[in-house]
Amino acid sequence: MKTLPTLKQPCSAPQLWLLWLAALCLLPILPADGADREREDRLVEEMETNLFDGDVITLLPDGEAFAAVEMESQTDTTRGGIVLLHGRGFHADWPENIGPLRVGLAEAGWHTLSLQMPVLEKSAKYFDYLPVLPEAMPRIDAALAHLKDQNISPVVLLAHSCGAHMAMLWMEQHGDSGIDAFVGIGMGATDYKQPMRHPFPFASVAIPVLDLYGEEDYPAVHRMAPERLDLISKGGNALSKQVASAGADHYFTDKSDQLTEEVSTWLDSLGW
Repeated sequence: MKTLPTLKQPCSAPQLWLLWLAALCLLPILPADGADREREDRLVEEMETNLFDGDVITLLPDGEAFAAVEMESQTDTTRGGIVLLHGRGFHADWPENIGPLRVGLAEAGWHTLSLQMPVLEKSAKYFDYLPVLPEAMPRIDAALAHLKDQNISPVVLLAHSCGAHMAMLWMEQHGDSGIDAFVGIGMGATDYKQPMRHPFPFASVAIPVLDLYGEEDYPAVHRMAPERLDLISKGGNALSKQVASAGADHYFTDKSDQLTEEVSTWLDSLGW
């Protein structure tokens, strides 16, 4: 009588899991992706199509070139320069906030330079942006060098939301070298269960700081307001201030004039 061959038993679920894990360990470790340049290019194209005030320029032409919107003072004199950094996933002339703000400040006598910052896909969160933050450093450096080449001073660094994370990382590395004041709008905004990974750098800078956020801003921004104020106070500049803007949300939706007024009023108090 012929003996039938013994059939192998199929792998159990734990065995399949171990095989999958072993195969995964053999895969090459790839570096994390950087910013999404294709999406950035699309945003810049959209911005250029709808731009009414200012000129789109290119900075870092010999390096990783990027776009910025420059607008000269619309008054007879130039009070100084303001470098603006927009929020997460936006462009340098975003119509809700950074766009009207840069124009309003130029109309108030400031030479404004709004930078296109690195972006990721729309669904990206704070933790996704952490590896991308350093890509903003050469952009800020290039903007400051551009204003310096034109002998424009004093210089204010102004940043909103994710742009504030980028600006604060730059200040963590450079202190207040090359800038004369800092305006942070909606600082500390992250995502659910994604706490900040970089500290607020304000105790180590001597320049005046404006901490501006909306009365209806995100909970994290409100929760960390006392911490920010304490660090700003340790910086020791009597002109520094924290302001909760009445009725405004994180983006100053439908309140761009109010945003411009808040910033302009504080800049006037510096006496420059």
